[in-house]
Amino acid sequence: MSRRIALVEDDAALRANYSDALVRQGYEIAAYANRPDAIAAFRLRLPDLAIIDIGLGRDQDAGFALCRDLRALSATVPIIFLTARDSEIDIVSGLRLGADDYLTKDISFAHLLARIAALFRRLDAMQERDSSEEVLERGDLRVDLRRFTMYWKGAAVDLTLTEFWIVHALARFPGHVKDRDQLMKDAELVVDDATITSHIKRIRRKFAELDVSFDRIDTVYGMGYRWKA
Repeated sequence: MSRRIALVEDDAALRANYSDALVRQGYEIAAYANRPDAIAAFRLRLPDLAIIDIGLGRDQDAGFALCRDLRALSATVPIIFLTARDSEIDIVSGLRLGADDYLTKDISFAHLLARIAALFRRLDAMQERDSSEEVLERGDLRVDLRRFTMYWKGAAVDLTLTEFWIVHALARFPGHVKDRDQLMKDAELVVDDATITSHIKRIRRKFAELDVSFDRIDTVYGMGYRWKA
């Protein structure tokens, strides 16, 4: 069965070009020009992955709102921002809202395909774990790889796909320091230090919302991060 990708882009020519190119790669495409049409469709059927522009029509931040809408419907659907906006504020804002990737429209189509494939590999990896690896427990942390759920002291932690894999990468080997390159490899990311930092901050905040004393993720300055043993 082909993967269904939602493409939300207000420029008709770009929307058609991206749609045609992705269809040629074997994907099923559902294309939308605005936030209302997209969210109405998402409520009826979730896509397997969403590619969203930030500015949609006259609303310059509609894509951010749509990302928030989609995250409320699903914590696991991969979301990619594909936009002309390249400021650090926009990138950090997109990741904080729960996007898994942030790309600018000057990237090549081959690069876009590679990032889409990377996100789908992570989804597939959840279904290919050995039974012995289905559940990871580290003290108060419980990670269910089969159901893609994570619990802290019995309470569910609402993580995105990227956040889930970062926590899994750290908790799998407590005490081991993971640098940016190792985290990128484990989470299928290609990002800079600031982006990893944004993901870590968001992860810490989500755990702290459940437990104000949460302190399991250490920053090892100049080296990376580790899950405290």
